[in-house]
Amino acid sequence: MKILLVEDNEGDVEMASRAFRKSPTTLTVAHNGVEAMDYLRQQNTDNIAVLPDIILLDLNMPCMGGKEFLETIKLDPGLRFIPVIMFTSSDAPADIRECYELHASSYIIKPFDIQQYTSTLNQIEKFWTDFVQLPPHATPQTRYSNPI
Repeated sequence: MKILLVEDNEGDVEMASRAFRKSPTTLTVAHNGVEAMDYLRQQNTDNIAVLPDIILLDLNMPCMGGKEFLETIKLDPGLRFIPVIMFTSSDAPADIRECYELHASSYIIKPFDIQQYTSTLNQIEKFWTDFVQLPPHATPQTRYSNPI
């Protein structure tokens, strides 16, 4: 499994790296939505094998926050098939609702305890690898077939 973590907090990046250290998951990190879009669009050209299977997305980041990134990726026909899991500390009902309205695949509130944080990420990984059928990556021809 390939995961793109979009997270500006270095402590959270380090905890996520530790959580996936012993698993076969490949973790790529972008520190904000702009960096993540640059990465995805570069991968979306001819090297489709490195597109992530899922994206773990923080909500509050500089440059381009989680909601703007979510809206942008879901409007892109070559990327919108990638499941986006909100992984954030915000438990505000308005944030939760807006993210689902923007087509988030799920919304998970980050635990503050390091063991719970690691356990949560491991459970996310298990769910998306053991129970979910992920969409196959589209070929470049089918990605850009949008007539607009």
